[in-house]
Amino acid sequence: MGKNVKPFLGTIAGILIVLLLAGCSRQAQQANSLQIKGSDTMVNLGQAWAEEFMKADPSVSVAVTGGGSGTGIAALLSGTCDIAELSRELKPEEIALAKRKGFEPRQVSVALDGLAVVVHPANPIAQLTMDQLAAVFSGAVTNWKEIGGADLPIVVLSREVNSGTHVYFKEHVLRGNQKDSHVEFAANALMLPSSQAIADEVAQNPGAIGYFGMGYISAKEKALAVAKDAASPFVAPTIENVVSQAYPISRPLLMVTRGEAQGLAARFLEYVLSPAGQGIVARIDFVPVK
Repeated sequence: MGKNVKPFLGTIAGILIVLLLAGCSRQAQQANSLQIKGSDTMVNLGQAWAEEFMKADPSVSVAVTGGGSGTGIAALLSGTCDIAELSRELKPEEIALAKRKGFEPRQVSVALDGLAVVVHPANPIAQLTMDQLAAVFSGAVTNWKEIGGADLPIVVLSREVNSGTHVYFKEHVLRGNQKDSHVEFAANALMLPSSQAIADEVAQNPGAIGYFGMGYISAKEKALAVAKDAASPFVAPTIENVVSQAYPISRPLLMVTRGEAQGLAARFLEYVLSPAGQGIVARIDFVPVK
């Protein structure tokens, strides 16, 4: 029996060494890679940051994927991403869940965004008040002729419910920031999976109206000027009007980490907030925070 002990112990030691080396390898890989997930509004911006960051340091890997703000915070809570991109503030229940999981989420504002409301270029409507937008997107108004347009049914387009853009638009536009309001999107609203899907539908549907981050505006859609109320001026969704806070549908874009960012995540956030990183924000038609 004694003769078998040494080979057995040697085998165990070998297994432990292999496991230890594998663990070290995973840690080293994690130290040189970042997983960023969340807001579809921010995905192009995040990918642009990642590309330039990796050019400056080819030894690191930064992967950026969308899926919506809700998807991003869920991944952060489960530990399957390092940074969540959010186009809305964290919800109280999300903060509470993070604390139960042992960390305090750290939110950093990395850009500003104006939400453009868009229609088909042939639509004669060029401007609407916030109250008119609420009536249209909630289904209280169902035909363009009711607000001065053609006799044509309105096709309401919205992002899906896991989108931070959906949440922000519902709370800020449909509900007018009234905490006791329970107004919802029209029952027949088409819930689309991305900002690009809304852009594509508006471009080919004369009756459609939708919304997305102003970085997605192209010549294939017409962005409406928006007024806070009937007594206020109509304001276009431009960088200047978001900076001055004249445009009424604007918001911060956030990156969230599990506690204070460390290591590569901290380096990436430092780059995002640097002059070079904020230059990318402006290049992609969002608004720099610095």
